[in-house]
Amino acid sequence: ALPSTPPETAEPLEQIFADVDRVIVPGVAHWAHPQFMGYFGCTTTGPGVFAEMIAAALNVNAMTWRTSPVATELETVVLNWLRQWLGLPDEFGGVVYDTASIGSMHALAVAREEAGVSVRTQGLSGRTELPIFRVYVSDQAHSSIDKAAIALGLGEHNVRKISSDADFRMNVAGLREAISADLRKEFKPLAVVATVGTTSTASVDPVREIAAVCAEHQMWLHIDAAYGGGLAVVPECKWVTDGFDLADSIVINPHKMLFVPFDFSVLYVREIERLRRVFTLVPEYLRGDAAGAEINFMDYGIQLGRRFRAIKAWMVWRTFGRQGLAARIREHLRLAQLFTKWVKEDARFELSAPTVMGVVCFRFKAANDSESDRRNAQLVETINAGGEAYLMQTKLRGRTVMRLGLGNVLTTEEHLARVWQIIRDAV
Repeated sequence: ALPSTPPETAEPLEQIFADVDRVIVPGVAHWAHPQFMGYFGCTTTGPGVFAEMIAAALNVNAMTWRTSPVATELETVVLNWLRQWLGLPDEFGGVVYDTASIGSMHALAVAREEAGVSVRTQGLSGRTELPIFRVYVSDQAHSSIDKAAIALGLGEHNVRKISSDADFRMNVAGLREAISADLRKEFKPLAVVATVGTTSTASVDPVREIAAVCAEHQMWLHIDAAYGGGLAVVPECKWVTDGFDLADSIVINPHKMLFVPFDFSVLYVREIERLRRVFTLVPEYLRGDAAGAEINFMDYGIQLGRRFRAIKAWMVWRTFGRQGLAARIREHLRLAQLFTKWVKEDARFELSAPTVMGVVCFRFKAANDSESDRRNAQLVETINAGGEAYLMQTKLRGRTVMRLGLGNVLTTEEHLARVWQIIRDAV
């Protein structure tokens, strides 16, 4: 058991490492295991692990150029690499955060400020003249948008959930109807968040059509490509970037598909000075450090202290190259299609959503929907408790389904076949 009181005296390092083996490792959900297929898999790689060690040893605070010149310049380099892979115009600038949740929150903060209400200087409290802002997402969008609305004072109830179509993509006609209804109530449509690779099914919203709606109503277009954006490095999958050039902001998580260890997320903003204007604030004790530098990343978000995250992407992407990244992603896509084929061939199961990327949603068929819901939830719990594989459950159209995600560079067809056998044995 873990001690309940802090240590009074020093302990031998040998004892600490022994306790890591005895207490810590047995208590871990091993995301790096090739049969861990929950969420979006695990993209940890050897070069990334070494990079984390180097970053921890250097232990720099990458808030300004002067506090760590190489961290700032390396971040600029890898952001430019990724921008090129995504095919974004030069006018897009980026910044590294920890997660897409934080990136999306910052993007919506800029959208709010550009609505002309001077929240940065005047705040929200007591201002009865302000409109009620609305943010529009599909019913498949990530919950981080709701949290961003809470944090930004927009309110969870002002995040409008637009129904999705048969392929779990945002219904653009429904979006138009929601905006029209809100305008009649004198609400202020602020932003639309289009998702490229939703959490449950990896579906892709019709970005170009959504962009047209945003242009009509002078709304901010934010693209959540946290998962799906990584496909851009695969030439035959460049379709995922269609409409990226029309966005105001885009978030992508290289820790989801581009083999950079968690955490590493990137926000791109068209004319990134828009982001800086909202968040730059230089306290007196940093004026010397901030003076004269072309870029100080502390100016591009709430966070002052910043980790040296860029070294992870720099080492991993140099090790693999774009072709190496693409080859491994292509294999994950092949495995996802193979698993889909196995599901279709077993009469006891049914596919619950189109397999678009490295995610497969499927369902065990019982006598009726209620019984199927119970059995599918039970199956996931049983499989995960067994310790040999890890899956997720989610809800689609109100029904409980099983969800398998592929993303580990170590996962082979043999691992996938073993997981499929575990699932069938659990039925």
